[in-house]
Amino acid sequence: MELTPSAHQDSFARDNLPPAEQWPTLEFTLPELQYPRQLNAASALIDDAVRRFGADRSALLTPDGVVWSYGELQRHANQVAQVLVEDLGIVPGNRVMLRSPNNPWLVAAWLGALKAGAVVVTVMPALRAKELRTLLELTRPAAALCDHRFLDDLAEAAGNDVPVLAMGGSTGTDLTARCAAKSGEFDAVPTAADDVALLGPTSGTTGTPKITMHFHRDILANADTFARHILKPTAEDVFAGSPPLAFTFGLGGLVVFPLRFGASALLTERTTPVELAQAVHNAKATILFTAPTAYKAILKEGAEGLLATLRTAVSAGEHLPVETWHAVHERTGLKLINGIGATEMLHVFISAAGEDIRDGATGTAIPGYRATILDEDGRELGEDAVGRLAVIGPTGCRYLNDSRQADYVVNGWNVTGDTFRRDGDGYFYYQARSDNMIVSSGYNIGAPEVEAAIDQHPDVVENAVVGRPDPERGSLVCAFIVLREGVPADDAKRKEIQDFVKQTIAPYKYPRQVNFVDALPRNPSGKLQHFRLREQLATELPAPEPQNA
Repeated sequence: MELTPSAHQDSFARDNLPPAEQWPTLEFTLPELQYPRQLNAASALIDDAVRRFGADRSALLTPDGVVWSYGELQRHANQVAQVLVEDLGIVPGNRVMLRSPNNPWLVAAWLGALKAGAVVVTVMPALRAKELRTLLELTRPAAALCDHRFLDDLAEAAGNDVPVLAMGGSTGTDLTARCAAKSGEFDAVPTAADDVALLGPTSGTTGTPKITMHFHRDILANADTFARHILKPTAEDVFAGSPPLAFTFGLGGLVVFPLRFGASALLTERTTPVELAQAVHNAKATILFTAPTAYKAILKEGAEGLLATLRTAVSAGEHLPVETWHAVHERTGLKLINGIGATEMLHVFISAAGEDIRDGATGTAIPGYRATILDEDGRELGEDAVGRLAVIGPTGCRYLNDSRQADYVVNGWNVTGDTFRRDGDGYFYYQARSDNMIVSSGYNIGAPEVEAAIDQHPDVVENAVVGRPDPERGSLVCAFIVLREGVPADDAKRKEIQDFVKQTIAPYKYPRQVNFVDALPRNPSGKLQHFRLREQLATELPAPEPQNA
């Protein structure tokens, strides 16, 4: 594919795009996806919004009462762009790293960096110096903007190589103080629609992070597909959610989608599920983005009444068990919008809403995307066959200088690493992550199904299931379980849970090995790291005692 001439003076991003033959197929089938060749996504989101909806409309809210209007957000974004260009010498194409919990200044910094023509690298505030050093080495930023409460690890990782400017604090030279001295007038750099705008590190659920590359047009494409056609937001909506803005699920749901449609967003820095529900209630939020575990926790605490203002609730980030969907519907009346997305695709590409939702299904390919099921050799499979989910649309995988590009893109399809089946009506049903499909004695056992069964036991707080290599059966189902406080982690409880699973799902799926643990390994975005459990099994755990089927 021929690229538009770039506005970047620093060519690092384009120089490190994958070779053309490894790109996924890109399709722009909807009228709203026909973007101009010259496009700055930040200008489209904030400058266009001010023109369309007015400068006085509320844009960003916080639980402690802070409210930024669209005009204020535009001014602060322009001031950030001025600081980057005038004080730090940023030129178009330079990378700017951002590190902060979700708050208005992070949004202003994100928009300002894009308006300055920079490539944004937003990272989780919970990352440690070693992890940050890896990301700095991969993305080579020219500057970093960091919340003053999270400076230490980033300063240690950056050393003398990357200037780090604090956001907030009392030094008088931090970003907010510098912004106060700027005019707030800035003309966005006229970037190309296919200039790289974002470098998004993967969540690391499979080990070493990969760096995904997204264009300015990609940022708008997710709003003009999933948000426009599934969420159908209006300017009266108030978005809320738990995911960090460094997580593309959060970036879409809390920044891109509300700004694209003139809505407002409630930003919470750190909350428990019930605290999030209380913030939703106080702000009269109408659209919520969070993970299935949060919805379950809200129900367990009897706090579902706090969700009464919602008209739409979205579940993504991990598999939504059908039991959770029904429980939320029965107790709130909400029909959770399930969805699957990927950092490589930027946001959700399979979903359904309202009357289009089918029991147990993730949904259908959303307008603008198409999806299929592939076998191990890359051939398309028929209906109800289990295989690898593959998708094509206006966004697609581009890894930064990474040989794993060839693993993700197969014959033009983006192969997401998830195992699904598709019925005759085009609905997709989640089976497992491809590396979480356990084959034992010829049976295909989806780890999420076993996890859902174990989770129903009243003494289980959370659990994770992986396959353990076994010379006789190929693999054994192995569960790691966190019990309620005070519950004895003994052989009697182990057998009780195994028997419970046998009564809940097909007996051959029960975990033949049960390990009680204090906590499960998670990455900074909260996703379970199953690969760490498999590593632990390979190096530490003794073989389970033989058991009869």
